[in-house]
Amino acid sequence: MSRRSSRRAFLQETSAIGLGLWAGGGMLPRVSQAANEKVRFACIGVGGKGDSDSADAGNHGDVVAICDIDDAKLENAGSKKFPNAQRFNDYRKMFDEIGKSIDAVTVSTPDHHHAFATVMALKLGKACFTQKPLTHSVSEARLMADVAREMKVATQMGNQGTAGDSLREAAALVKAGHLGTIKEVHVWTDRPIWPQGGARPKAADKVPENVHWDLFIGPAPFREYGPGYHPFAWRGWWDFGTGALGDMACHTFNMPFMALDLKNPTSIEAEHAGHNKDSYPGWAVIKFMFPATGSRPAIPVTWYDGGKKPPKGIFGDKDLPKSGCLIVGEKDTLWAHGDYCEKFSLLSGSEAPKVDFVKSPGHFKEFVDAIQGGPAPVSNFPNYSGPLTETILLGNLAVWAGKGPDTEGKKIEWDSTNLRAVNAPEVDVIVKRAYRSGWTL
Repeated sequence: MSRRSSRRAFLQETSAIGLGLWAGGGMLPRVSQAANEKVRFACIGVGGKGDSDSADAGNHGDVVAICDIDDAKLENAGSKKFPNAQRFNDYRKMFDEIGKSIDAVTVSTPDHHHAFATVMALKLGKACFTQKPLTHSVSEARLMADVAREMKVATQMGNQGTAGDSLREAAALVKAGHLGTIKEVHVWTDRPIWPQGGARPKAADKVPENVHWDLFIGPAPFREYGPGYHPFAWRGWWDFGTGALGDMACHTFNMPFMALDLKNPTSIEAEHAGHNKDSYPGWAVIKFMFPATGSRPAIPVTWYDGGKKPPKGIFGDKDLPKSGCLIVGEKDTLWAHGDYCEKFSLLSGSEAPKVDFVKSPGHFKEFVDAIQGGPAPVSNFPNYSGPLTETILLGNLAVWAGKGPDTEGKKIEWDSTNLRAVNAPEVDVIVKRAYRSGWTL
């Protein structure tokens, strides 16, 4: 047996006796490069989070192409980091012209482009690393998981905390039953840190020369350029982003998702500050109800953003920090500190017992190892990040139909098999978006 095969077998065996984190059912992704060859990356979006994602790609392979709708971002990445990479503004043109020269892509665009860039790459047989949230809509999350499963390529979502020892250990502790029967979960964040809930900015006299605005809009309904969309505050607009929930829940919701298999809620309801169905509300409280599984009873999970937090009594009447997660059990409550579960503790003050868990070689390295024939990354599309994103984005259905200052609100009854809110056809437009002419999935 070769050394490479031995390593692969070892990792698969250790996953079976550990947390079961190396998802994929024993199926290895399609190998596009031998282990001793460099992976050829194309990086779509090289500003903001794309700056670090493209840096990871450069540290683990060769970046042969970069793509961004902002010429200033493109020039900065090209001149400073990737002088030999071909430059593009439109990823569709990039795939058409040099698709055969690419092994893998990173997708670090606004949310509304995630599915389009990624599905195009998947169908070309490219490995895909896509930023969180995986998609802009629930139906896109299901589609991306299905296409990735069909194509059998390496995939990973950019929720880097998934690779953290603390997060994995906390999930293992919950799985092992040390909290007793789980009663409820609370997850909160201080986001948004951009404006939400207001009117659109006034259209500018002209688009900045460095911005290809029509390409930014992409599959979304067209609107005139104005300050407050690019490069960051797009997250607060329904057409482009997924609000505070989409921005942070793939991090802060991640540990309880891993620990408790939080898939396919039966109902979701929300209360919020009010919104105009164009910009997300300034705050929201969203309650998910998850059905019982073979390892836990049915449980409620509540999400809070925009300054809202769980009741103080759950935290021992102390002031809650700005973000975190509480898993409340009959024996004890686990507190995951911060958005990424950087550390955790038990509210009883007891020392957490030791548990076994599978350590990661590093988040992006999991992705590259998978491209070169290793096990699927934990946060792969079919078995982990697709379902995680689907769960999280259901919260925005509840926000769309939720209780605000001037709306009575409605609890969403969810049919996960058919991706349908059985009592709320008005949220169909959020489950599956209409796309601008010329853009299809």
